[in-house]
Amino acid sequence: MSSIVKVIEVIAQSDQGFDDAVRNAVREAAKTVTGIKSVWVENLSAKVEGDRVTSYRVNCKVSFVLKARE
Repeated sequence: MSSIVKVIEVIAQSDQGFDDAVRNAVREAAKTVTGIKSVWVENLSAKVEGDRVTSYRVNCKVSFVLKARE
């Protein structure tokens, strides 16, 4: 039997950095999606106030295998 993979797009942010924002995206997606296999970071951006970066944002595509109904 072959597997079907579904992709969803999520946006996440962090005050710590881009890598933490990606981890946040996966952690939040995993609350409602099982079987996550990969994440593709499509876009990076940052919020700036004055001369400081205050938050890091990522747009991610999260892929997971669909399970067959039993």
